[in-house]
Amino acid sequence: MELDQKHPLAQELNHRPKVTVLGLESSCDETAAAIVEVSASGEITIRSDCIFSQTEQHAPFGGVVPEIAARAHADIMDGMVKQALTEAGLELADMDGIAATTGPGLIGGVLVGMMTAKALSLGSGLPFLSINHLEGHALSPQLAAPLAFPYLLLLVSGGHTQLLAIEDLGRYHRYGSTIDDAAGEAFDKTAKIMELGFPGGPAVEKIARTGDKTRFDLPRPLAKRVGCDFSFAGLKSAVQRHWHSLKAPTEQDKADLAASFQHAACDILVGQSKKAMRRFISEFGATHLVVAGGVAANQAIRSQLQELARNNGFGFLAPPLRYCTDNGAMIALAGALRLQRGMVSSLRVAARPRWPLDELSAKNNPASGSGKKGPKS
Repeated sequence: MELDQKHPLAQELNHRPKVTVLGLESSCDETAAAIVEVSASGEITIRSDCIFSQTEQHAPFGGVVPEIAARAHADIMDGMVKQALTEAGLELADMDGIAATTGPGLIGGVLVGMMTAKALSLGSGLPFLSINHLEGHALSPQLAAPLAFPYLLLLVSGGHTQLLAIEDLGRYHRYGSTIDDAAGEAFDKTAKIMELGFPGGPAVEKIARTGDKTRFDLPRPLAKRVGCDFSFAGLKSAVQRHWHSLKAPTEQDKADLAASFQHAACDILVGQSKKAMRRFISEFGATHLVVAGGVAANQAIRSQLQELARNNGFGFLAPPLRYCTDNGAMIALAGALRLQRGMVSSLRVAARPRWPLDELSAKNNPASGSGKKGPKS
C-alpha cells in the first residue's frame, strides 16, 4: 500500500483524544457508509451505520451481476454519505479522515466507493485511507467487544475462505486459504442447484433445519492432508451429482441434501481451524478464535466453532450478524485504527480486484493462482 506519511495531519492525529472516520464500502452488492470514533484508549463508538442491499436487483439472476452492482453503487453512494452524516449529527468538517474499500472485490463497485472517498478527501483536505476489504472483516469483531492482538481469524465469506494469524494492525500471516471455491460460493451454488433462491447461504441454512444431515454421503476435501488449506469445489460437485440422481426431488429431499451439505461444510471449516489452532498455540499461545465474513452468520457454523474453541482453551468471538456481512463500520474502524498510527494513504492508490491480506505468502506460495491482476489468495 502506498502511504502518504507527509500529510500534515498524519502525525498530529497520533496525539488526539479520539479520531472520527467516515468509511465507505462498495466491493460487492452492499452500498454502505458509516462513521466510527476510536478513542486514544481504544474505545470504539459507532456513530452511524447505513447499508443498502441490492438483493432485489440481483435475485432474478441467482447471483450478483457486476455491471448492475456498479451502477447501483454509483446511483446512491452520495446519498449514503449524507445519510451517515445526518444520522451521526455531524458534518464532513467533523471527520478526521475518509476511508474506503479499495480492494479486493468487483472492480466497478470498488471504484465507486474509492473515487467518492478520494473526492471528499481532496475537497476537504482530510486524509484518505485505503482499506483492504479483508482487513475490514479481520478487525470487525472489535465492533462487538474489546479484542487484543494477536488472535486467530477464520475469514469465511462468498469470495474468501482463509485462516490467518492477526498479529497486529497490518501484520497478517496466512495459515491456509481456499485452493478453489470459497465456502460462501459453495453455499450459493448449492442453493442455485436446488432452486432455493438468492441469497443462497441463508436459504440453505433455513431449509437444512428440517433435514437429515446423515442421509447423503458428501466428501470432506483436504481433511486428511497436512496444512490448513480449504477446497469446496468437490463438495459442490457432489451436491450436484446427488441432486441429479433424484428423479422427482421432494421438499424433504431438498432439506436432507441441504443439511448434508451444511454438515460437510461445517466439518471442513472446523477441521482445518483445529489444525490452525495447534500452529497458533505453538507460535503465540492460546488466545481467541475469531470468525468473520458473511458465512459467519450461519448459526450451525458458529456453534461448532465456539465448541471447538472452548474444547481447546481458546476464547471465541464473532461479530453481531449485522457486521458479518459487508458494512461500512468495519471499513471506518480499520481507517480509524490506521489513522491513529499515522498510516495515511496516497491519493495515487489504485483500486485492486485482488488484494491478499498476506501479500508475501500469496506471492511466494499462491493458494489459488495468480495472473495479471496479482495473486488471488
